[in-house]
Amino acid sequence: MKTIRTQNKRTFGALSAAILTISLALTGCASGNSASPSPSAQPSAAAASPAANAGGSVTITIGAYSILKDSLDSILPLFKEQWKQKTGQTVEFKESYQASGSQATAIIQGFEADIAPLSLEGDIQKIVDKGLITNDWKSKPHGGMITNSIAAIGVREGNPKQIRDWNDLTKPGVEVLIPNPSTSGGAKWDINAIYGAGLKISEEAGAKDPAKAKDLVAQVYKNIKVLDKSGADSLATFDKGVGDAIVTYENELIARIKAGQKYEEVVPKYTTAIENPVALVDKYVDKHGNRAAVEAFLEFLWSPEAQKVFADKGFRSVVPEVAKQYEASYKKPEGLFDIAYLGGWSQVNKELYGKGAIWETILAEGGKK
Repeated sequence: MKTIRTQNKRTFGALSAAILTISLALTGCASGNSASPSPSAQPSAAAASPAANAGGSVTITIGAYSILKDSLDSILPLFKEQWKQKTGQTVEFKESYQASGSQATAIIQGFEADIAPLSLEGDIQKIVDKGLITNDWKSKPHGGMITNSIAAIGVREGNPKQIRDWNDLTKPGVEVLIPNPSTSGGAKWDINAIYGAGLKISEEAGAKDPAKAKDLVAQVYKNIKVLDKSGADSLATFDKGVGDAIVTYENELIARIKAGQKYEEVVPKYTTAIENPVALVDKYVDKHGNRAAVEAFLEFLWSPEAQKVFADKGFRSVVPEVAKQYEASYKKPEGLFDIAYLGGWSQVNKELYGKGAIWETILAEGGKK
């Protein structure tokens, strides 16, 4: 029986915000932070300059998608040290990690993240549409993207089910893990990869055929064992021994294999390039009066130091000089495509994930054509 791990839509928003509030408080306590001051006690915008707070402290709140946690665990101490040396200020980080779509919803509903590194451009756009992000985030380096990756397949050591490409995930007896695209940004990249591969395969046969692409996704769906809420949850399920194959970010497989997990990475002939954005959330930054520190941290994410951490964790760096240093670490798909091949996010969200669209139809039909 297929397990779909998601939440009731009517209660999701409130529950998500409540969980985030508790999580944020616990994170602060775990790192030795004191309780957050009341809004009236928040520092003024004038106090945001390094000189004004020299020798004091500044707090930066991060609302990120779940897969990024391992990388930020290494990056945050690097920035804290650099900022301390530069300004004399101590940076305290408060962090929240969950599925990208859920994180965007939480920020919109009042979780006061100063910076939002998310999985999808569309999740950033949701925050923009609510007036919380007013800066031109795409004007930042590399179009506002901080990491690249590709969608890949993870299998058990020795590849016992002989999985080589997306079509192999449709074989009888193969149990597949993919997170739920209703909550997970990573899941949308995964589904995009399979759907786009279907388009590429049909092109090889003569013409791009959306019906055949949908059929490939539907056939894979039949073999999905669990639809977890996030990419991290899906990987945790795979780590427990559930499933024969997992569709996920390449970087997650590289990191786990390096850590000793007995997995193998399978890169399909056709797969999608993944780009992950970040944006400063102006409304909350202005409320907290910490713009100087947040802007410095944002820029630090594109520094060679931070980009090397991302690369060490399996991401493909957005900085060409760093990417070149690590290029031998990655497999090269024969047919790599990007979101533009699928028509861009606006078209993808409408045709694949909108009301009555391809994914919703597949769910309603139980994976049958």
